[in-house]
Amino acid sequence: MAKPEQDSDWVWVGTPPESDTVGPHWPCELDQSDESGAERPLKVVFSQPAKYWTDAAPIGNGRLGAMVWGGVTTEKLQLNHDTLWTGEPGNYTNSSAPAVLSKVRKLVDSGQYSQANAAAFDLSGEHSAIYQPLGDLDLDFTELGESYTSYKRELDLNTACVTVSYSMGDVLYTRQHFSSYPHQSIITKISANKSSSVSFVVSLTSQLHHTVSINSSNQIVLEGTCPSSNETASASDADKKAGIKFSAILDLQVSNGTVKSSDGKTLKVNNADWVVLVLTATSSFAGPFVRPANSKVEPQSVALRTLDKMKGLSYSDIYQYHLDDYKNLFQRVTLQLGNAVSAVTASKSTENRIKSFKDDEDPSLVELLFHYGRYLLISSSRPGTQISNLQGIWSKDIAPAWDAAPHLNINLQMNYWPALPCNLSECQEPLFDFISSLSVNGSKTAKVNYEANGWVAHQVTDIWAKTSPDRGDPLWALWPMGGAWLCTHLWEHYSYTLDKSFLENTAYPLLEGSASFLLDWLIMGSNGYLETNPSTSPEHAFIAPDGKNASVSYSTTMDMAIIREMFVSVISAAEILGKSQTDLVAKIKTALPKLPPYKIARDGTVMEWALDFQDSEIHHRHVSHLFGLFPGHTITPEKTPDLCKAVANSLYKRGVEGPGWSTVWKMTLWARLRSSEHAYTMVKHLFDLVDPAHESDYEGGLYSNLFTAHPPFQIDANYGFSAGIAEILVQSTEQELHLLPALPREKWPAGCVKGLKARGMVTVNICWKKGQLHEALVWCNDQNKIERLRYCEQIATVSLLGGKVYRFGADLKCLKTWPLKK
Repeated sequence: MAKPEQDSDWVWVGTPPESDTVGPHWPCELDQSDESGAERPLKVVFSQPAKYWTDAAPIGNGRLGAMVWGGVTTEKLQLNHDTLWTGEPGNYTNSSAPAVLSKVRKLVDSGQYSQANAAAFDLSGEHSAIYQPLGDLDLDFTELGESYTSYKRELDLNTACVTVSYSMGDVLYTRQHFSSYPHQSIITKISANKSSSVSFVVSLTSQLHHTVSINSSNQIVLEGTCPSSNETASASDADKKAGIKFSAILDLQVSNGTVKSSDGKTLKVNNADWVVLVLTATSSFAGPFVRPANSKVEPQSVALRTLDKMKGLSYSDIYQYHLDDYKNLFQRVTLQLGNAVSAVTASKSTENRIKSFKDDEDPSLVELLFHYGRYLLISSSRPGTQISNLQGIWSKDIAPAWDAAPHLNINLQMNYWPALPCNLSECQEPLFDFISSLSVNGSKTAKVNYEANGWVAHQVTDIWAKTSPDRGDPLWALWPMGGAWLCTHLWEHYSYTLDKSFLENTAYPLLEGSASFLLDWLIMGSNGYLETNPSTSPEHAFIAPDGKNASVSYSTTMDMAIIREMFVSVISAAEILGKSQTDLVAKIKTALPKLPPYKIARDGTVMEWALDFQDSEIHHRHVSHLFGLFPGHTITPEKTPDLCKAVANSLYKRGVEGPGWSTVWKMTLWARLRSSEHAYTMVKHLFDLVDPAHESDYEGGLYSNLFTAHPPFQIDANYGFSAGIAEILVQSTEQELHLLPALPREKWPAGCVKGLKARGMVTVNICWKKGQLHEALVWCNDQNKIERLRYCEQIATVSLLGGKVYRFGADLKCLKTWPLKK
């Protein structure tokens, strides 16, 4: 690479045009900027170098992620690439499954649930693949000394940049890190305020089988291979070489100073003014259906070409491209839940702010966590990348918790909950690509395992688009509703964007395939209703009549809620596309009224199973039986008030405690019930600082870097929290837009939100004062079906024309309209 220009000043890119961010100009007393026009500070602040991995700061560009530890004498960037997984494409079928299925069904029909549970073990498949870490970029500054002052480390969400600074004597050292999507690289700049002061040793290493060398351009080249199967993760090197290959290349741009290597593996920088490190990485992964041994991709060549594209660009140039790309997404939504953040609060460590939240309930910390979820989604899921997995793209272990595999009984879906309401629809593209891959493997699983048409996916998957049940207990493994739940995201995308081309070419074929499987999976029961058998409520057991724990029965409430949601979506999509007269739609219309209705149990809760079984764990973390309220739409306060009371009783019964993702799911459910008090209780409950040294003592909570805890770390709650806040502020159907439906007025008496999305391609800005709506701006680019605007008990009939901005007052009267600036 060519050396950068000698000046090292950053070029700050201006805010994208108004129409690309938070919409039309809106003179509002509560605004996101201060009097000088500066952005509202959104920083995750650390007072010391990371001691634990969850103290490090995440950066990412969708494909390439890093955790910045921020050490002084040594610095570590722990690296991940989205395609590094064990294994290869598998056979996701089980030819013996039909016979086992018949046996299990007979046991269920005869009420022998614990026996059915035991027999269903034979329906399990192979274990999922395991997400693997790329490696570590290590910097050694020990020759500069160990004594330092004025340490500061922060992740700025407004710039997606981590900055580390400290002083040694009279020298101020600064390191800046970001992961660029436009240039598919991780960039680090190391500088000092005194010339010739930057000296260090840099190295690359990996826990996986690898080699390291220095090439003729003084670049460090790491080449490695993922294990070819889960079983070879600790086998000999020879057994590891058939898996996905990868390469990472580190390029150094040095101002003055010297660079040399004494061992052929590390580089030593001496007496530089500043140094820019550019890391690129790629793998041989060529798609979920290509065996690594057959891949034609040469990782090192691809990584070198990526570096070549940056020749002639200065650090300022690269940073400018990064900032412009990132802000185009991040700045679309702003949120203010009170007055501006004080300088004292902004400078406090985030760890201390979490500790004090139980007492001060600082709303600006809620804002920060809301935007942090949006930041993580932008950083881990971009067009062309893999889906955000159980840990996004941030994982340090070759055997991470739950293999970091996407789980389809809540995790993967929750990962994408904020994409639409929080104005990041592009970040969903990897999900749609992945669903398409699942449909290919899932059609084989459906045909062989269940002798059914269409396609199916179960509880856990991986980069190879695994669709078979996982290995192990039916409690979690036997759950063929994962693909159908994912398909609801396809219809949701259309309902928000009104993208008919997407509906016709991408969504509908996948919806058709999933619905075809569901029609074949349903069987007529003795009670005249269509049943699913076998059926489980994810990861939750009941006490069978024989007194034993069991999980396998028939027609769980979640099964039926997902199927009902899917069938309604297919019918709606077919009407739009002119496909209402097809045989498939006719079958769906016949089946829909034959699905068993929701039932209310003896204790007033929503019945989780088809029979009113005794619950084996009343405070269970999953709230699967409440799917119909959220993320589904078949339970609503207006249409099913009795069921909503039963949902509330179910939430009371489940209690407040639970993992992070359970906390935020309950938060969104209470928001849908428009219970601001209970929704806020769940918001507050998440702000519990987890000690990484004793994380098993906690349930839920936050780490010092704002990662959410199961524990251990699981990223879904970070995303779910952002979606939950959006749900508190704006809810919508195709016909109705509801403003501030669950606002905790006493906690957030004044505030504004700009840029949230609603169904019908609608964008919403809202301002409130003294706990009451002050005004709202609503607009859309095209025609929509919104007929009603709602706030508390007020309902106004509206007709929103595309291309116009509507300004509504506290009484929902339209105060003004004007053309939307393109």
